[in-house]
Amino acid sequence: MGRRHHPSADLGTVMTITFKGRAERLTDIDLPDIAAIIGVGDAELRAVIEVETSGGGFDAQGRPRMLFEPHVFWRELPASKRKGAERAGLAYQKWGTRPYPKDSYPRLTLAMLLDPVAAMRSASWGIGQVMGFNHKAAGYDSVQAMVADFVDTEAAQLEGMVRFILSEGLDDELRRHDWSAFARGYNGAGYAQHGYHLKLAAAYARHSRIAA
Repeated sequence: MGRRHHPSADLGTVMTITFKGRAERLTDIDLPDIAAIIGVGDAELRAVIEVETSGGGFDAQGRPRMLFEPHVFWRELPASKRKGAERAGLAYQKWGTRPYPKDSYPRLTLAMLLDPVAAMRSASWGIGQVMGFNHKAAGYDSVQAMVADFVDTEAAQLEGMVRFILSEGLDDELRRHDWSAFARGYNGAGYAQHGYHLKLAAAYARHSRIAA
């Protein structure tokens, strides 16, 4: 792994406000190439991609798909900054306190004024929606390096997702199509409430038929 990975990248030299880079999509070669690293076919990775981001790693503006999580921001912030972030509507203690906006980037931009690293660690990024605080599991020394790669290519996003799956020991579950166990590890204990395992199974079945 790491063909497109440059952990020394400086986020500030790539983008400061726009979160826009090259925004290159996956090619016909990228997906089977990356799937081979984890020992699965295209259909397994396409299933995860579909459930996480409806099949694409960039939004209509060419930014990585991103969801800012205020309850994670509360946890990531030093205690001295939490109340101010809460008053600004950027942080709260429990998930689900408020609905998510359609676009998380305005929230992220404001959160970065308080604490840029904590803000980026509190968002899920790219084609696999890897949380910023999981940057080491995704193969990056810092969240800044991860985001700097993710603004450029979906291939880098997918490699980060695969590295995370390997780091968390979920590759066996993915290979044997144990969607409940995979969803529990990838999406958390509330996976069943959101039907992630059912969505993954259905997406895999559909992509397997297409491949056949």
